[in-house]
Amino acid sequence: MGVKTTGCSGLAYVLEYVDAVLPDDVSMLNNNTTVIVDKKSLPIVDGITIDYVQQGLNEGFEFINSNEKDRCGCGESFRI
Repeated sequence: MGVKTTGCSGLAYVLEYVDAVLPDDVSMLNNNTTVIVDKKSLPIVDGITIDYVQQGLNEGFEFINSNEKDRCGCGESFRI
């Protein structure tokens, strides 16, 4: 898990499979799932809650981050 620069608000969450854990990465185990966060993204996602949500035909991950100050209108990007 990480954060990349993109969108109208500046940042977006990224979920990707990891081939190799780097020495500066932080690894966490929760509910039999290992989440690896890169060092640069860690201060931004510290304390985040990730949930998988299904609403009608839409489904996907929901990020609840108390560090966010604002989100863009489409909800794809945020700023801190």
